[in-house]
Amino acid sequence: MTQVGVILYGPPASGKDTVTKALNNLDDNYALFRRLKVGSGRMSEYRPLSEAGLSDLRASNEVIWENHRYGNAYVVDRPSLVRSLSEQIPILHLGQVEAIRHVKDAVPHARWLVVYLSCPREVAEQRIKERATGDTTERLRAWDETEPLEGADMVIDTSVVEPDDAARKIARLITEARDRG
Repeated sequence: MTQVGVILYGPPASGKDTVTKALNNLDDNYALFRRLKVGSGRMSEYRPLSEAGLSDLRASNEVIWENHRYGNAYVVDRPSLVRSLSEQIPILHLGQVEAIRHVKDAVPHARWLVVYLSCPREVAEQRIKERATGDTTERLRAWDETEPLEGADMVIDTSVVEPDDAARKIARLITEARDRG
């Protein structure tokens, strides 16, 4: 059977966490791929990593993608992503167009479905404020810097599509991809 992974692409507060939770509620085989994080702040969606650990991954050429934001480093590592694909359908959150190509190139045996989640900036701003993380300005800057994505397998405006409906649409896309092999 073809290994399938889902990339949820979008700016901060576009609904990546919420849609991932809805997917997992639909089927616990859909699971967040917890990227590595060197730094501080919210950690529940990440796996903590030291600077030394990141240096080791870089030296062994196992870093697929690394980006820096909010004073932290966020990393997609090849060993964990490959393992995740063999165990479940990983849901990978990305916010840089270039990162998508890196993931697809690093793990070409998998079928990567790319879903572009979007919402109006005002909606994102309200969501960010409701999180009360104290970094609204930085997150809105990241929102502004997130490039539009061309060629996604699916585009969902999370300001008009409910999370459970988005999850069902993505699940259908996954089923179709698996059926096609």
